[in-house]
Amino acid sequence: MSKILLTGTMTCAPSEVDGVLSLLPTHIRLSRAEPGCLQFDLWQDEVRPTEFHVTEVFRSEAAFQAHQERTQSSDWFRVTGHMARDFRKSSA
Repeated sequence: MSKILLTGTMTCAPSEVDGVLSLLPTHIRLSRAEPGCLQFDLWQDEVRPTEFHVTEVFRSEAAFQAHQERTQSSDWFRVTGHMARDFRKSSA
């Protein structure tokens, strides 16, 4: 069983930064509490405040898919689902 690693960047409009920041703590807390989540880091770029970086590690593809399913029905996705994402997924 391979671990799943996702890294990348999400970009929002300047007018959306406050909305993203308001949901960030809850999204991080819920994601880290999911079964199979080994690492979940999501942070705002210090130089480009409209960019947010992510590093996720899940124990298995099933755990990663469960995270995706939970996220799809969350306030986080409702607000950020349309934003540009440049993510890379790999297994280790």
